[in-house]
Amino acid sequence: MKEIVLIVTAVILSLAAAGAIVRIAIGPSLLDRVLASDVLLAILGAALAIDMALNHHLNNLMLLVALAVIGFIGSVTVARFVAERREQNNES
Repeated sequence: MKEIVLIVTAVILSLAAAGAIVRIAIGPSLLDRVLASDVLLAILGAALAIDMALNHHLNNLMLLVALAVIGFIGSVTVARFVAERREQNNES
């Protein structure tokens, strides 16, 4: 049963990662690309969490926390940049 769950989750995460990579590659705007990269980081975090759950260890916990912090800070930074840029365009 454990192997079946692992295969199903691997397939789902692989398809989700492929979709995020496609969105990063073609994605019409910067916000689409940033959101897709954030989703890709979340998928990587999910894969690390699944590995830790299946192998009963916490070796990747710090990496998981770092990925979450990097994803959050990156998304907030880009959102603020885009908001400031839109304000500048509306003033002129």
